[in-house]
Amino acid sequence: MKLSDFDYRLPPRLIAQFPPLSRTASRLLVVSRDKKRVEHKRFSCLSGYLAGGDCLVLNDTRVIPARLTARKPSGGRIEVLLLKEYAPFLWEALLRPAARVKPGINLIFDKGVSALLLDYVRPGVGRLKFEPRPPLIGRETGSEKGRGEAKAERDFLKILERIGKVPLPPYIKRQPRGLDKKRYQTVYARIPGAIAAPTAGLHFTLPLLEKLKGKGVKIARITLHVGYGTFKPVREEDISKHKMEEECYSISDDDARVINQAKQAGKKVFAVGTTTSRALESAAGKDGMLTSKSDWTDLFIYPPYKFKVIEGLLTNFHLPRTTLLMLVSAFGGKDLILSAYREAIAKKYRFYSYGDAMLIL
Repeated sequence: MKLSDFDYRLPPRLIAQFPPLSRTASRLLVVSRDKKRVEHKRFSCLSGYLAGGDCLVLNDTRVIPARLTARKPSGGRIEVLLLKEYAPFLWEALLRPAARVKPGINLIFDKGVSALLLDYVRPGVGRLKFEPRPPLIGRETGSEKGRGEAKAERDFLKILERIGKVPLPPYIKRQPRGLDKKRYQTVYARIPGAIAAPTAGLHFTLPLLEKLKGKGVKIARITLHVGYGTFKPVREEDISKHKMEEECYSISDDDARVINQAKQAGKKVFAVGTTTSRALESAAGKDGMLTSKSDWTDLFIYPPYKFKVIEGLLTNFHLPRTTLLMLVSAFGGKDLILSAYREAIAKKYRFYSYGDAMLIL
């Protein structure tokens, strides 16, 4: 497959700049792989496509305020996007413009927080050692070390809440606002660590999840912290040469059991989002069964990948020439998915993070 096989033209006016007034008010394009056709629904109709005993799998990662603004001692402004945590207060970060920041420079943030640029791990991406002022943690030794590291992580999240902003994607052409703290987060977000929302889950409300449970749908949760790997541009025309960045994920014993039981009973497993799909497919054995697992994945899913776990995929609309569109095309079939995208454009669906949704059956 070629990179150019996953291209399409989208009028900029269809890129959603704000979330809808209510989460379930989004439109839902339902794609049938068997019948090769689409239906136009509302997201509130989702429960009509799941049966009792089916399993809906959610990604419960929580978005952190990972977008920061710093100043150099000379006064120059630097944009910082946190990417990956190595240890408490030690982060990998994307710096712009990186050419203006040399290793050894201390970056100054709001609220008395600073960070030393240790080095660069690759062009534009460096390692930052944060130094909060005043210190929020003391020195701990021996058996206290584990508790100290956990406390350090909590303390750093408190710092980010004070100095960071919601990391809205660059195609949203505005600054983050108060509503984004709530709406660029799923209602079931639990474990902090993502630098972008698992956007397929943004449409859910707690009442809708309760409605699904009342129908007998089983709800399972996995965690995959959405990182830069999800958005890393594909540069190679031969997409098989693309290398995904690693993202960490975790699946518990209980949730693996719920998913396995649904499969063994002949019921369908629905993944909410491409991130959920990658975690499930990364953890599954050849028979499609899951065991509890915490690991890193660099799995790149593109046609003609054969899925082992999921029979349904709920997803948003994705940018052209991206690994996300390639994953969706692997599940739904490239020609059918691109045809559905053309239909969505003709019907003026809203695209990308704050846009409408697609259900592939």
